[in-house]
Amino acid sequence: MITLERRPQPSRTWSFLSPLLAVVVTMVAGGIVFAALGKPPVEAIRTIFWDPLFGDFAGYFRPQLLVKAAPLILIAIGLSFGFRAGIWNIGAEGQYIMGALFGAGFALAFYPSEARWLIFPLMIVAGTLGGLLWAMIPGILRVRFKTNEILVSLMLVYVADFLLDAMALGLLRNPEGMGFPGSRNLQQYPAAHNAELITNTGMHWGVIAALFAVVTAYILLSRHIFGFNVRLAGQSPRAAAFAGVSANRMVLICLGLSGGLAGMAGMFEVAGPSGQVLASFNVGYGFTAIIVAFLGRLHPLGILLAGLLMALTYIGGELAQMNLQLPRSAIQLFQGMLLFFLLAVDVMTNFRIRFGRREVA
Repeated sequence: MITLERRPQPSRTWSFLSPLLAVVVTMVAGGIVFAALGKPPVEAIRTIFWDPLFGDFAGYFRPQLLVKAAPLILIAIGLSFGFRAGIWNIGAEGQYIMGALFGAGFALAFYPSEARWLIFPLMIVAGTLGGLLWAMIPGILRVRFKTNEILVSLMLVYVADFLLDAMALGLLRNPEGMGFPGSRNLQQYPAAHNAELITNTGMHWGVIAALFAVVTAYILLSRHIFGFNVRLAGQSPRAAAFAGVSANRMVLICLGLSGGLAGMAGMFEVAGPSGQVLASFNVGYGFTAIIVAFLGRLHPLGILLAGLLMALTYIGGELAQMNLQLPRSAIQLFQGMLLFFLLAVDVMTNFRIRFGRREVA
């Protein structure tokens, strides 16, 4: 008979091994899916994980690793605070979109200003504020009316998506674009352009912000009373209340923090790699960041590594679509399996498996 027995303390060994095991199992399961589609599984896995780093065109793809990892890391760091505290913000994608709209809207309101020293920093503020305000909607509803922040934040993603379409076709549409949807190209607006800091490296201000967020989150979670309160609220809400930690304040702080960082990520993306407010701007970074947060064990350094890994699957997945004609849906399924298997093997962290009287790990 197979039984699960809760461990007295979570296993540190499995805390490190479960993400690695999840990646390996995902490769195997993904290979089976690719084979079922009539594609060579080994070549597909190699194309996804090896070619972007060491293939013939790796010199082009390596800088893209930082470009795609930066928003994932920035959003996942914000989400990790809430997830640790038991506050489930599933709407980071909407907050990411609103940050882009606020940031781009602010810059375009002053077009064609040349005051980069003023416009770009205020764009960062505007983008962060946009994401924060959008996250405050589920936060205030949770605090005031006890609504479920999972449902509210998720539904707001679709509202933000409709606003993105409306802005691309309306208020922010390029007046010189001959009627085509989309805003002015911010890459051609020097005061608002999030350009590479070092040519051909992919390093821009969004990457700097993501690295700063990792360091700051590490300090807060390991050395500051706020990090202790976050962990306490997630592990024992009754003990947190007894210690004087306000549950409502924690909800607002964690949702505001995750929303602000998601909005900042959206601003850096629209001002840099994306360049325009378009209906296609929404590429799923906010949802993928949930995988990154859990793959990284909600630890800042783990999130840094997980963000780079997920960025690698983005780039490798695009290569596999081009070189092997793999459908995009198969690549998205492959990425989703990573979260599924992570949650599946994570049971070993908190439980022992017994076969009869025999204990396994």
